[in-house]
Amino acid sequence: MPDSSQTPVFHPFDPNVDVERSSRHLPHWFQPGVAVFITFRTADSLPKKVLELWHRELLDWLRRRDLPTELAFAPERLDELDQAHRNEFQKLRKQSWQRYLDDCHGACVLKQSEFAEEVARSLRHFDGERYDLDSFVIMPNHVHVLAQFRPSITMRQQLTSWLRFSATQINRRLGTSGVFWQSEPFDHLVRSAEQFEYLRRYIAENPRKAKLKAGEFLYWSREVRE
Repeated sequence: MPDSSQTPVFHPFDPNVDVERSSRHLPHWFQPGVAVFITFRTADSLPKKVLELWHRELLDWLRRRDLPTELAFAPERLDELDQAHRNEFQKLRKQSWQRYLDDCHGACVLKQSEFAEEVARSLRHFDGERYDLDSFVIMPNHVHVLAQFRPSITMRQQLTSWLRFSATQINRRLGTSGVFWQSEPFDHLVRSAEQFEYLRRYIAENPRKAKLKAGEFLYWSREVRE
């Protein structure tokens, strides 16, 4: 495993530098050498009935403000909103989504330490070589990571590697096969030093806010480790 003993410097998004943009169901922005907050979840973490509740919550917010309801299903079109509405809607969208994840739907196999350790092993494997980790927390059905990718690899490549490796190991231990992770993670480029600290605290405090007991999650922080 690479030596990650040296403390890396994490940088916020630079609007004056080129950014890689891609989109499937979600918009994704990537800038090498910039801190990013990533969430990926198990395939069963948000069943259909829960997603429908989430969408109804978003639709209701848009209707009450006489805004286009189709934006609830098209996050790539949020630029059509004015800045104030866009900020408020994005905040609602992210907070409610995280709340439903924390309700622990699905099998929640990552609550078991042996499976959480497989995910942690995948995340730590190239720390200090392909990317630098600041912190991560492995919740029962999802994972939050605060990291910074080096120019030699794209975020998409590394996410694919994390998900494929950990899914293979977990399926082997479970004696199952098929899809383990939901295919499209959520990612957010860190905009400022203040936001970096906020996300760092969010990761550290997520288990407590989700009312998890010791042993039901796995938290790692470079700051604590050092």
